[in-house]
Amino acid sequence: MMWSKLISCAALALLSACVNQEATTVSGDNKRVVPSRPNILWIYMEDQNAWNNAWGDYTVQTPNIKKLADSGVRFTNVHQPAAVCSATRSALITGQYQTSLGLHQHRSNRSSYNGKFLPQGYKTVPELFVDAGYKTFNIGKDDYNFKYDRSRLYNAHSGIKGFQGAHDGEKFDWAAELKNTPFFGQIQLQGGKHNKMQAKGVPKVDPSKLTLPPYYANTPATLKEWARHYETQVMSDIELEHILAQLKANGLLENTAIFWFSDHGMGLLRHKQELYEDGVKVPLIVNWPQQKQQLASKGAVRSELVSGLDIPATSLALAGIPIPKHFDGKNIFANSFVGRNHVISAKDRMDYTFDRARTVRTENYRYIRQFHPELSRSQPQYRDKKRYSTEYRALFEQGKLTPAQAQYFAKTKPQEELYDLRNDPHQINNLAENMHYKEVLLTHRQLLNRWISATGDQGALPESDTAIKETLDLWGKDCVSVQCENYRKRHADTLHLPGDEVYPALVWPEHMPKPQDSYYQPMENIYRESFQ
Repeated sequence: MMWSKLISCAALALLSACVNQEATTVSGDNKRVVPSRPNILWIYMEDQNAWNNAWGDYTVQTPNIKKLADSGVRFTNVHQPAAVCSATRSALITGQYQTSLGLHQHRSNRSSYNGKFLPQGYKTVPELFVDAGYKTFNIGKDDYNFKYDRSRLYNAHSGIKGFQGAHDGEKFDWAAELKNTPFFGQIQLQGGKHNKMQAKGVPKVDPSKLTLPPYYANTPATLKEWARHYETQVMSDIELEHILAQLKANGLLENTAIFWFSDHGMGLLRHKQELYEDGVKVPLIVNWPQQKQQLASKGAVRSELVSGLDIPATSLALAGIPIPKHFDGKNIFANSFVGRNHVISAKDRMDYTFDRARTVRTENYRYIRQFHPELSRSQPQYRDKKRYSTEYRALFEQGKLTPAQAQYFAKTKPQEELYDLRNDPHQINNLAENMHYKEVLLTHRQLLNRWISATGDQGALPESDTAIKETLDLWGKDCVSVQCENYRKRHADTLHLPGDEVYPALVWPEHMPKPQDSYYQPMENIYRESFQ
């Protein structure tokens, strides 16, 4: 019996046109069989916020993004489970919080001596599609924090996964090769990482005409980076146009459910790698021409809370594939879905920057718990040498920043942060110690504690020596954390290489206190319903 006949209309109750047989389409004198099952395509951008025409921002022109949104469903309140690429991508491809599977440390578990495999029998999202008879592919990077056999995940083409993942898709004509079979595809776009865009025909944005949010100093480099992010929106629009043209040219557009979204926010300080709105809140458009009316039955613009983990769950549901019970996502087009009560996102080690924080986003508030308030937000990290960072730090050292701007360089962080997003969209006024918000604070604190317990958050577990070695092997002298320094002391006899006897970079910034050696809090502290 054909797989398509095994899919019941009940499994696709949201669709009025649940078909059980192969359909035939005629194009000129040529007939070809088109699978009734939909193709699922993720257009997955890096480091991009919703600064485009579909979201009402006309600083640059993005007509294709707007057209995709206008003919589909636009979700305005979507939050990824992490503010960095590998943790988000690990969560979405497995369908579970990265913290539950131990995939939360950025760029981890990949070496021969510190490799981590998923539990035996665990099926990733593309493997579930393969089991259902789909062809699968990923053009661009994988960036998953676990080891895997790539041929099991992606069966439509071969590729080599490296540090950034697989960059083998340029010669793979996916739309032409897969037009007669249902597919689950991922196309990774550079998004906010695009550079040298003028050579590709993107108009230059004048930085002097832009207004920065109040937590940024008005420096030339920050304005330039702000302008560049607008220019990347145009690149993403152009790339979207090309992808849609491929689908249309191969007769695939009508029956392809497109998910257009970003892994996290743009690359500036306080956005990427941070748990504020612009770090984890992302754009999401779902467009499936053949089922346009059914998808939009709850509205063409939806503002309810959505987790990025709902993207893989919904992808499976639209294909008629059961959502595994252990998945943390929900089908956002199910009749029963009315939005989440809250969404959780997590921050753990970022490259060689050790830290841990969690955030709860409800309809009107964002709560952040810093598990290491003794560490500054500005501890050493990969952006320190970028011009916008050096300008920013120079103004701080000269005492020329406003309190909101200087907060990033404070020696410590508040243990808890609470922001009223209706009155403070930039999240500057921390209400955690405001007695008028005591009940709101307690509610969010308890939501987080219960989530930590219910999902088995592994963030409190210390990284092993081999994990720290993996970090050192990747980042070398850049890692000046207590963890890396202590590892060097313990393994001094094996760590030094010829010509590398000293570590001149191992200097902790003077304005920051040294973190305590006991980096991780006891587990019992994490599961308390409240703390003083």
